[in-house]
Amino acid sequence: MYQYIKRFFDFILALLVVIILTPLLIPLIIGLKLTGEGHIFYSQKRIGYKRKYFNIWKFATMLKDSPNIGTGSITLRNDPRITPMGGFLRKTKLNELPQVFNVLKGDVSIVGPRPLVDKTFNAYSKEVQEVIYNVKPGITGIGSIVFRDEEGLFEQKTEGQDPHEFYKKIIAPYKGALEIWYQKNQSFYTDFMIIFLTAWVILFSKSELHYKVFKDLPKRNF
Repeated sequence: MYQYIKRFFDFILALLVVIILTPLLIPLIIGLKLTGEGHIFYSQKRIGYKRKYFNIWKFATMLKDSPNIGTGSITLRNDPRITPMGGFLRKTKLNELPQVFNVLKGDVSIVGPRPLVDKTFNAYSKEVQEVIYNVKPGITGIGSIVFRDEEGLFEQKTEGQDPHEFYKKIIAPYKGALEIWYQKNQSFYTDFMIIFLTAWVILFSKSELHYKVFKDLPKRNF
């Protein structure tokens, strides 16, 4: 029953976002068309519910060939592959807005684990891989909040290290633990607070309020 009600509210909220934010979407589309490579939308195959693939939509923030340049699937702060307007969109999370159409279609929920590409998904342990997408992936989630500045974290922690190894050995295990926590604590309250905290950390990027709201979150060891 929870999943059916959640789907109903996902659809209504996504529809409201489309209606309310259309005046914002139009100038963003124009701005993207006139800057960088003139690339507006970015589509990529991601892993979704029950590990079935779907195409996710975002505003384009990086060079078209970025997966084959530099650090590949890992983006660093001040990454030279990020377009001039892309940096602003990524910082404000406005690049995620087109995913409301994925919500309307039913590919993703508002709240859930982030839908990943194969390479980052494979960094999870087998135990996490088997259960993480027993729920629909989401536009935001507890992992998105804790790792809202993942690009900066790479910059701080990977000097002289391979960022892919850092992700596999340090970030992926903790992200996996966070997503297991979410599945064990799913509720309308949890989802509502995750939506609130997503907005909160956009405004207050250094905040650790989520650890006070959810006192039983797995603790960071880095």
